[in-house]
Amino acid sequence: MRYRYTRFTGELLAGIDLEELVSKLSSLLLSSGFGSPRGRPAEEGGDGDDQPVQALHDAVLDALLNGGVLSPEAAEALLGDPADADYGEGASALERLIEQIIERLAQEGYVTLRDGEAGAGQGPGTGADVPPAQFSVTDKSLDFLGFRALRDLLGSTGRSSVGRHDTREQATGVEAGGASKPYEFGDTINLDASGTILNAVRRTGPASGASGIDVQYEDLMVAQGEYQSSCATVLMLDCSHSMILYGEDRFTPAKQVALALATLIRRQFPGDALNVVLFHDSAEEIPLKQLARVRVGPYYTNTRAGLRLARRVLERQRKDMRQIIMITDGKPSALTQPDGRIYRNAFGLDPRIIAETFAEVAQCRKAGIMINTFMLARSYDLVAFVRRVAAICRGKAYFTTPYTLGRYVLMDYMDKKTKTVH
Repeated sequence: MRYRYTRFTGELLAGIDLEELVSKLSSLLLSSGFGSPRGRPAEEGGDGDDQPVQALHDAVLDALLNGGVLSPEAAEALLGDPADADYGEGASALERLIEQIIERLAQEGYVTLRDGEAGAGQGPGTGADVPPAQFSVTDKSLDFLGFRALRDLLGSTGRSSVGRHDTREQATGVEAGGASKPYEFGDTINLDASGTILNAVRRTGPASGASGIDVQYEDLMVAQGEYQSSCATVLMLDCSHSMILYGEDRFTPAKQVALALATLIRRQFPGDALNVVLFHDSAEEIPLKQLARVRVGPYYTNTRAGLRLARRVLERQRKDMRQIIMITDGKPSALTQPDGRIYRNAFGLDPRIIAETFAEVAQCRKAGIMINTFMLARSYDLVAFVRRVAAICRGKAYFTTPYTLGRYVLMDYMDKKTKTVH
C-alpha cells in the first residue's frame, strides 16, 4: 500500500518573522486608494477602512515568494518541482501556509478579520451574492509601522539618536554646561556650590574671624545649561487626486513619513506637539491616529485653506518654535470664498488663488510660523510658486520624490534640534 504525505507547514510558519512580514505589507496596510481610488465606503457595505482579505492573501503571497520572507530553498521545498506530479499539492500547501499566516496576523492583533467568503463576488457561480471577507488594520499595526518607518528612514540618513531642541541661548537647568551666573528670582535652583562659597569668602574676607562661611542671598550662583526649546508642528498633507494619478502613489509615502515623524516626536521629543491637516477642495484637521486610514480625495488643491487652518492650530500652541511641514505635488487650484463657496480652477496658478495664498503665507510669517515645503513635482511654474512661499516666510523648499521624501523631512526636522532659526 502506498501512502501519500502532504508537506508540513508548521515549521515554515514558526520560522517566519511576523514583524518583517508586516513591514513588507506596509503598502497594503497604509493603502491610499491607489489601486481603488474610491475605496469601499460604508454605503457599499464597508466601514471605509475595510479591504478584501483576498488583497491581503495576494500581498502575503508576493512577500513570501518575492519579498525574501521565505528563503529560495524553503519556497522550493514547499512548492516542489513544477515537473513533478505533486506540484498542485505544493500549491495547496502554500495556500494553507498563507491561511495560517493570516490567522496568526489576526491572533497577534495586527489585523481584524470580518466575516465573509474569501473570493466571493469574483464571478458567476462563485457565490456572487455572498459578501467577500474583509479585514481592517489595527492601531498596533500602525504604531509598529511608524516605528519601522522611523528606523528605516533614520538608518538611511546615517544619524544616531537625537536630543531635544538645542538653541544658542542659555538657561538654568539640571544639565550644567555653561558658565555660572548670579541667582535671580525664577531661576532653577541648580546651585553652583564652589562659585557661591567663593563669593561669600570674597565678600567677608579671609580675616573676618568667623567660625564658618556666612552665605548671603547676593552670593548665590547657579549653573547654566543650554536652553532647550519645544516645537509645535503641523504636518499639512495634500490629499487631492493628483497624489495617486499619473501612475504613481505619492500619498502612501507621505503617510509613512507622518507616522515616522510622530514616532520620532513621541520617543525623542515628548514635549513637542504634532497635528495633521489635510487639504483638498477645503481643509480639515484629523487625529493623528486616523492618518494611516486616510485616502485621497476630493479633487482640487486648496492650499490657502490648509495654511489658514494650520496657522489657527499653531496659534493655540504655547511653544517656542512653530512650523508647518507641507507635502504637496500640485499647484493651488481652489479657494474658499467668504460666503463659503469654493472657487475652482483646474488649470492651477489662477492669479486670484495665488494672491490669496501668498497673503495667507504672509499671515503665517506675521504669526512667527515657518513653512517648510516638500514638493513632489518639478514643473517650472510650481517650482517658482514654492520658492516664493519660502521667500515670504523665510522657510525652506525641497524638491524631492516619494522615494526620498522621508529622508528629507526627517533630516530637516532633526536639523532644528541642533541649530537655532533666527
